[in-house]
Amino acid sequence: MLREPSGLAAKAAQAAVADVVVLDGPLGTELAARGIETPAPLWSAAALLDARGCDAVRAIHRDYARAGATVHTANTFRTRRRQAGAAWAELAARAVSLARDAVRDVGSRHRVAGSIAPLEDCYRPDLSPADARQEHRELAQALASAGVDVLLCETFPHVGEALVALEEAVATGVEAWVSFTAGPDADLLSPEDIGVAAREAAARGARAVLVNCTPATRTLAYVERLAACGVPFGAYANAGAASEGLGWRGGQGSSASTGARYADLARRWLEAGATIVGGCCGTGPAHIAALRALVVDERAHGAGPARGHGAGPARGPSGSPR
Repeated sequence: MLREPSGLAAKAAQAAVADVVVLDGPLGTELAARGIETPAPLWSAAALLDARGCDAVRAIHRDYARAGATVHTANTFRTRRRQAGAAWAELAARAVSLARDAVRDVGSRHRVAGSIAPLEDCYRPDLSPADARQEHRELAQALASAGVDVLLCETFPHVGEALVALEEAVATGVEAWVSFTAGPDADLLSPEDIGVAAREAAARGARAVLVNCTPATRTLAYVERLAACGVPFGAYANAGAASEGLGWRGGQGSSASTGARYADLARRWLEAGATIVGGCCGTGPAHIAALRALVVDERAHGAGPARGHGAGPARGPSGSPR
């Protein structure tokens, strides 16, 4: 249990916890767990090509909403011209519509985010194109036109490309977030790298900065570096190696016990000041339910962030944590 604040500090802490945003979990690994194929180059977006896949996407969004998530990321991680060809815009709009339909009757607090991913592999920063601006602009504008509430530039191991994507997202006028990844082995970016990148992202208009798809057991050092970025920050980690017992096994969100172990790690992120938490590869609805329970528990006990601003294997399919 977190240390019990007192007086004005307790009131501030309670307000901060009350403002914690719970994100959803991954689509890609959850689709695979439910028997939906996710072949290259579309990965999770391949589910948008037929009725069975669309039904599965809709069901996953609903399960995350029932688990307690209030921000739902549409299945647009790979709906761009580079991977989807001429049908890219139609698929992106379909993904946003599926997410919106799934949470339409849940409550007004629920928002839909449009995912903007690296143009190439999210674990290969060396493949980042020298000129990525036009392609990121194209998708950002399409997602804005589709009516997303947030543009989430996510899973970027290449800081330069992330900042370009963020600038194009900000230019649409839609609230823009950015999330960096240190990769499945936590070796693509150091905590210091992400701390510097976060401050630069905030200066360029990011409304929130996060770290994602880094093993949950290695994420705290990155979250602590985000605390100085000047905007709300948080994390949605992956389940790490299967041997860590944080996810992957069991399908459809794994078990309550793996979710509880994940939430125990996330508690430390809240202590470091994070106000946005969710899940990435290998997690599922059980993990999101555990995060929601954690937030409710912290709120009930008057504990909150200590500082900062409120607001298979770990690798999974190459280039597609979503």
